[in-house]
Amino acid sequence: MARTPIRKVSTLNVLVTGGAGFIGANLCRELASRPSVGKVVALDDLSTGFADNLTGVDAELVQGSILDADLLDGLVSGADAVVHLAARPSVPRSLADPVASHHVNATGTVNVLEACRRARIPVVAASSSSVYGAVPALPKHEDLPTRPLSPYAASKLATEAYVLAYGASFDLPVLAFRFFNVYGPLQPAGHAYAAVIPAFVDALLRGRPVRIFGDGLQTRDFTYVGTVVKVLADAVLRKVTCPGPVNLAFGTRVPVTDLSQQLADIVGVPADIRYEAARAGDVRHSQAADGLLRSLFPDVAQVPLARGLAETVGWFRTLPEYAAAPAGWPLPVEVG
Repeated sequence: MARTPIRKVSTLNVLVTGGAGFIGANLCRELASRPSVGKVVALDDLSTGFADNLTGVDAELVQGSILDADLLDGLVSGADAVVHLAARPSVPRSLADPVASHHVNATGTVNVLEACRRARIPVVAASSSSVYGAVPALPKHEDLPTRPLSPYAASKLATEAYVLAYGASFDLPVLAFRFFNVYGPLQPAGHAYAAVIPAFVDALLRGRPVRIFGDGLQTRDFTYVGTVVKVLADAVLRKVTCPGPVNLAFGTRVPVTDLSQQLADIVGVPADIRYEAARAGDVRHSQAADGLLRSLFPDVAQVPLARGLAETVGWFRTLPEYAAAPAGWPLPVEVG
């Protein structure tokens, strides 16, 4: 059967699944700022995203689920590219309900890919560094085996595998990124599944203990969301594809205890650290090899961790619940 050719347009209409979430809303803002982007549509069921994240962004929010195949078909038919970020995040959340993580992250991804296959629309999708799991080698390069340690990691490996399989099977233009500990403005705190940086900032600004699970010597490769969304936008606009996964991180490696001290210094308070038992499914060390990323995106510029953390704390201080806390006042994260 002859395939319908990919449409060629002067401006791109982009559908972002998970578009009201932390990364998704930042991406919608970045896309809307690009002259070569026409319409931006954010699809989100608002289970972990927030409509307020898109305030002031020239993007249309459609509340709905990637499990709704008919809705996806309608939205994809009006798009020229899809960035698939919708997922049920968090290792602990997947341990509490593995089936729900599978449905959203694996089955939902197949729904997105089927809609894109029918419409012949390119897909950029988010996988996770968690797929490396128990593999001890550092830095993590894309040719390493994968050994997921949690249902979440397994579901993201399924996401990635389906995306790449659709590229190979149906000649669909695809690109699958492995995200490494993305942080920055709009990342929520104040809930049981909060990621490490917002959890730490929340604790420090409220004068509460910083909870570290394990000995604190576990390391992470943190990537500022502003850098991530620039890469995603460039991938869409330049129609970058790759037959294998691509790490989206820069090879930094920071112990969690050091991270807590850096944040305490920025907030201006001492860190009252409380060590707790290590959590099931947590990876010991994470560090990306970035050679493939830099070959595909030679102009990418990494935001240094110190600057990214300062901008993140600054954003937290704009929120009503933290705005009353002057610098240096122990008013304040649970480690993810």
